[in-house]
Amino acid sequence: MALRLIIGGARSGKSAHAQALAEAEAARRGGAPVMIATAEALDAEMAERIARHRAERGPAWRTRETPLEAADALRSLAATDCAVVDCLTLWLNNLMFAERDLEAATEALLCAAAESAGEVILVTNEVGMSIVPENALARRFRDEAGRMNRRAAERADEVVVMFAGIPLRLK
Repeated sequence: MALRLIIGGARSGKSAHAQALAEAEAARRGGAPVMIATAEALDAEMAERIARHRAERGPAWRTRETPLEAADALRSLAATDCAVVDCLTLWLNNLMFAERDLEAATEALLCAAAESAGEVILVTNEVGMSIVPENALARRFRDEAGRMNRRAAERADEVVVMFAGIPLRLK
């Protein structure tokens, strides 16, 4: 099945674009769009954000909350499904704080996406086009995100970057 990567900055329209693609693809396949959500409600603001996103998607969406095991969720997709993994950078953050092997987890995710019976759309943030972070943890996150995004882009059949709500196809 096809693997798509949607990348861009904060509030660039990545998720909205990915969701529109997934809804159209799921309808074409006769299935349902699936949200593989990597965020965790660790505080009230994030809980509110998650609730708002869920309400905006509506009842047609199936949601799998998987802060660490996104690869397992991809393996469970049916051929009629189109899944959005939103987002890889939050997933990376979760992996880092859980002290997981980032390279192995990324490889497992990309293999699961490639082998999935359904279509997969990965959403990720571009974090390397700004200033150099002031602390070691933030610099490590930026570097790891860049490596993860590069690996995902290499494996994706299609790569779209979002700028101010405008999708630009790179691959």
